[in-house]
Amino acid sequence: MALLVASMLLQVLCAVHAVRTGRGQMWLFIILLFSVIGCVVYFFAEVLPDMRGNRHVRTARGAAMAKLDPERDLREAQGRLDVADTIANRVALADALAVLGRHGEAVAAYREALAMMPMDHPRVQTRLARSLFESGDSRSALAVIEALPEAAGTGEGDQRLLLKARILAEIGRSAEALSLYADIVNRVPGEEARCRYAALLLETGDRMQARSVLEEVERRARRLDRTQRFAERDMYDWAERELKALRG
Repeated sequence: MALLVASMLLQVLCAVHAVRTGRGQMWLFIILLFSVIGCVVYFFAEVLPDMRGNRHVRTARGAAMAKLDPERDLREAQGRLDVADTIANRVALADALAVLGRHGEAVAAYREALAMMPMDHPRVQTRLARSLFESGDSRSALAVIEALPEAAGTGEGDQRLLLKARILAEIGRSAEALSLYADIVNRVPGEEARCRYAALLLETGDRMQARSVLEEVERRARRLDRTQRFAERDMYDWAERELKALRG
């Protein structure tokens, strides 16, 4: 009996999905006529390809895979470098080390890659600056960032400014960092800039402005589903706790 109920529920779910997504009457016929087999065929033919193409699903799946085998990308990058000692392979190795939080090793790998390049590479230098910062060498990171030419695009430039704001806050130049955050907070995708801005406002004692920034994070988070929030769930949890404390 339980199997029959589960089978019927599966058919209903697939049928509703087919109708809502405009899959057509042919799929309804297959689902209803062939029961579980029809649902399985529908899932692999129609649902799974959509899931693979969904950016948020890919993000969640990638995060899950990273937890199961966190060093897979590093092994693959090292394997490619063992086969061919190229600039691209050295950068890929440095990126993999940075993702794992092994920033001291990433710094060395980025510098080795940059030494092989015939000219400056601002994007790789920005990654070097990030790993320098994450490894505790904030002043060297700032020197790298400030020596870079103007970014080719607004998005790239804003990401650099976000990193620069973090560095300035770390070395005690809070006023400059707050000015940068205020400038980019509405341009950088996601909520990292807002949350870091709010954290620095709290640190410098501006609770009213921090509350305003966190309330904007809250409003924007309401428009996201659980999958969209998954990748940055720790940040959203932090923002919720801080906002609750500010509201008393």
